[in-house]
Amino acid sequence: MAGKNKRKLEDLSVDEFMLSGFDSDEEDDCEDEESTQQKGKKKKLTPQKPSVNKQGKASEHKDQLSALKSKDPEFYKYLEQNDQELLNFDDSDSLEDEEEDEEERMYHKLPSQLEEADDEEEEKSEKKVAKPSKSSKESTKVTEAMIEKWRTALRKEPTPNLIRDITQAFKAAVATTKGDSEELCRYTISDSSVFNSLVLFCIKDMYAALHKMLKLKAPEKDQKKLILPSSSPRWQKNQTDIKMYVAGVVQLLSSLTQATVIAAVLRHANQMVPYYLSLPKQCRLFLKSLIKHWSTGEETVRVLAFLALNKICRHKQEIFLDSVLKQMYIAYVKNCKFTSPNTLPMISFMQRTLTEMYSLDTQVSYQHAFIYIRQLAIHLRNAMNLKKKETFQSVYNWQYVHCLYLWCRVLSTIYPSEVLEPLIYPLCQVIIGCIKLVPISRYYPLRLHCVRAIILLSGKTKTFVPGLPFLLEILQQEDFNKKPGRMSVKPINFAVILKLSKTNLQEKAYKDGLMDQLYDLILEYFHTQACAIGFPELALPAIVQLKAFLKECKVANYCKPMRQLLEKIQENCNHITGRRQKAAFGVADVTAVAAWEKQVAEEGTPITKYYSQWKKLREKEIQLEISGKERMEDLNLPEIKRKKADEKKADKKEFKGLFDSDNDDDDDDDDDLFKSKDEQGDSDEVDEGLEDLSDLSDEEDVDDLEDDSDGDQKKPSSSKGKAPKKMLSTELKEVAEGEEDKVEDLELSDQD
Repeated sequence: MAGKNKRKLEDLSVDEFMLSGFDSDEEDDCEDEESTQQKGKKKKLTPQKPSVNKQGKASEHKDQLSALKSKDPEFYKYLEQNDQELLNFDDSDSLEDEEEDEEERMYHKLPSQLEEADDEEEEKSEKKVAKPSKSSKESTKVTEAMIEKWRTALRKEPTPNLIRDITQAFKAAVATTKGDSEELCRYTISDSSVFNSLVLFCIKDMYAALHKMLKLKAPEKDQKKLILPSSSPRWQKNQTDIKMYVAGVVQLLSSLTQATVIAAVLRHANQMVPYYLSLPKQCRLFLKSLIKHWSTGEETVRVLAFLALNKICRHKQEIFLDSVLKQMYIAYVKNCKFTSPNTLPMISFMQRTLTEMYSLDTQVSYQHAFIYIRQLAIHLRNAMNLKKKETFQSVYNWQYVHCLYLWCRVLSTIYPSEVLEPLIYPLCQVIIGCIKLVPISRYYPLRLHCVRAIILLSGKTKTFVPGLPFLLEILQQEDFNKKPGRMSVKPINFAVILKLSKTNLQEKAYKDGLMDQLYDLILEYFHTQACAIGFPELALPAIVQLKAFLKECKVANYCKPMRQLLEKIQENCNHITGRRQKAAFGVADVTAVAAWEKQVAEEGTPITKYYSQWKKLREKEIQLEISGKERMEDLNLPEIKRKKADEKKADKKEFKGLFDSDNDDDDDDDDDLFKSKDEQGDSDEVDEGLEDLSDLSDEEDVDDLEDDSDGDQKKPSSSKGKAPKKMLSTELKEVAEGEEDKVEDLELSDQD
């Protein structure tokens, strides 16, 4: 029977296998039990009572180990040498307890009666949960008198206990800003005036008190290295309280919204920088908060945050500089997504300060610059290969352009640097590729931004970069003789746009602004090369194309600045040629050429002298454009003000006396006005015409008037036949001739 009822090993569960033992006799017994269980499946499940002879687990396991001594004596000997506890264990186990445990595990016994929860038990559980509230009720309430008492005691002699009390109160004040009412604190702040007094007290007096308590030496004037408070022998005893206080300052910075309050707390935090440097964890949280304020705060807040960032990174470069540069660059990219006249100064500030941070360590800066310039090149390569709208937009956006300008500023500011100098060529290739990606007139503003970055990089690094052809190409492609399709009210601010709309291309302000930008950039480019010994050869293509432009262009307002620019370039060429003829060295002598160029730069050239004067005026105009004002505001040009109805009537009375006929007895001035010998014309039509002319707007109505002028001349008058061509009397002719001299002095901006 045992052979028939044998079960396979794979059919046994883990518990059954462990209980079955290792001997063949025990396996047969287990298999018999399993066979009987399979036979009784149809019957009710009842737990089987184990046999009386069945041993407990411990004694059974000991028998197995004793059998192991005869079967495998080598392994048994190994156990005796290495694991005596395994062989000598207590075998006083109770078989009945094991059986009861197995029954409890196999079957769940239902309770005889279900119990209902009492109200008293619920109240007890609620009281257990509400235990923190009791501790909060027991906390001390901070008052103005307590703060004043702390202030006098702190200024007299700061002690660790006093510092601990103030720190706990400051922690409670910070907890109220976060809304953490459940946080356990020794003190509570319930009044806003108390909160303000406590924070102001800590900002003013806490740094000096900590400095005095730790007995730190005052830094010398010429000493740049900070004295860390961790060097004090009292640092270990007070480290916990100081850590709590500096963490509270960081939490307070994250919860404040008013710029003036943030600036005050940042000034205090800037003093506490040595304490942050001694606490790395709190310093990382502080740096994260500083980067946020540096990228999104007000002007004063940004400056204070940058000063603290720079101070920390200068003294702990190996620990914090790499991560801070990465976070600052990411924050810069996020916050330059949109550019407007209001955000442009902030973006420029971020560029300059981030450049200052990159100049701290050129080795770290090279790693960052290489990765990010390569990332820009990958975006450009994808756009050139795929030629889809999405890939073009990944390049033609403000973030991409501002990143290009940032790296140009970084490389030009840190120059000369042997570490960063190899990055100049790939960066220039990326900029030129960005210009050539979509070379149409709608993206001329983006091209101008890229050329401006090239000029900055080329001028500061003394590297020749061919940026001038991209400017002269615009003079060839754009038809400046074509009359604009529509007039515009405001000029186009090229500093805050990347792309022009189709309506912008038809406006007169587009060509005016484009001409100003070309003039500025060509002048800036030649200013960077004005002292070069090869300036005449460099300027020759530009001179040829400018002369060709002046021959084709018929608009005086566009020819005038280009002619002036051409004269300055030619004058500078003659100056360099004259100085070059007197030189006594050859072209191959690099040191002599560099010394000659340095001497020419010190003496000045015609372009450098003209550029210094032009730059001052141009900066004022740029400031007006950034502030949203028109460029022509400060030129004091005469304004034409629209007159009111009462002023019009008064003007008519003055005209009546001016154009009266010789007949003094005639009271009807309207009948005698503009009368000819044939008494043709209608005085009513003249009055209506004067009113219509006074109501005309600046540009659009003038265009309508010019379009309808031919038609109005053909209209017959309402009286007898057509109006005569000459209707002015002798007095009107004299007045008109007197006014012609004033009119001739005014140049119309839209004159062809």
